[in-house]
Amino acid sequence: QVQLVESGGGLVQAGGSLRLSCAASGGTFSTYVMGWFRQAPGKEREFVAAISWITWSGGMTYYADSVKGRFTISRDNAKSTVYLQMNSLKPEDTAVYYCAAGRGISAVVLTNPTRYDYWGQGTQVTVSS
Repeated sequence: QVQLVESGGGLVQAGGSLRLSCAASGGTFSTYVMGWFRQAPGKEREFVAAISWITWSGGMTYYADSVKGRFTISRDNAKSTVYLQMNSLKPEDTAVYYCAAGRGISAVVLTNPTRYDYWGQGTQVTVSS
């Protein structure tokens, strides 16, 4: 079993930045695809970003169009932690952000939350205008 614990959420003004962290335990972290999803009130959970399992370059990254160029996902396999650096935040980025882990997820289905096996409890991000 893999346990995921997110941290780093909070309240920030539009244009500001936050860095989310997700610490993993209980599995071989480097073999998992790691993803970030978010869910706003009354909306479905949506894909934000994902990073593949370890490669020589640290992992291939994928982003939702809505965050491309503003958010950066990265992983530190030595610390079993995945990060989401969020810059130029907008009020529409307000949501609960979830970290997720899964194995054998192809790039074609990375955006599908049902493909991930493990989830964190979520961390609230609120962006004020």
